[in-house]
Amino acid sequence: MPFPSTPDSPRAGLVDGVAPPAGEALRAALLDHLAPAAGEWLEAALDEGADREAAFAVAARRVGREPLPGTGLPAADAARILLLTAAAPDAATVTRLYQQGDAAERRAVLHALPQLPVGADAVPLVEDALRANDNRLIAAAVGRYAARHLDAHQWRHAVLKCVFTGVPLTAVAGLTDRADAELARMLEDFAAERRAAGRPVPDDVARALALTPHPQES
Repeated sequence: MPFPSTPDSPRAGLVDGVAPPAGEALRAALLDHLAPAAGEWLEAALDEGADREAAFAVAARRVGREPLPGTGLPAADAARILLLTAAAPDAATVTRLYQQGDAAERRAVLHALPQLPVGADAVPLVEDALRANDNRLIAAAVGRYAARHLDAHQWRHAVLKCVFTGVPLTAVAGLTDRADAELARMLEDFAAERRAAGRPVPDDVARALALTPHPQES
């Protein structure tokens, strides 16, 4: 079944180095990496009129899971992001793909969200990923879509989840812009608890605190 789509959905690539490349940059990198037969399959799957949802389901078998140099993604994840971006599915379809997908398919959905015409309707998917214990899923959840659509409370807890699970804060989009005194208080409390328990404090805590105003300054 083809993806339902919105004709004038956004196509811009992800920026600021907080998420994998997308758009033409990702397509070029993937095609350069793939063997000719896999590249031909991808080009056909991306053509207008192709059954991109069927292609999404078989992407791993057709392009493989090897790391795609320079992107931080497996090849199959990159192919799925491209298919989603080309199809621009509606929020209901995106939700179904996420809920029915395995971890890799869920990552692709999360990475593609900033480019899809779903508004805030996909926030529950980000919330679900942030409840997981899969670091790659968490990292995919804290990109530009989360920075744009999570409220302040949700976003601060997403940052703390990254620190707690060891997801590098370089994965968090909008950290410089959204870091505030309340986040600083939460990070300082976390660091104090770790020290009291004789456990090391992740280096990212200090890096994040350097971006936040002191709680007394707010």
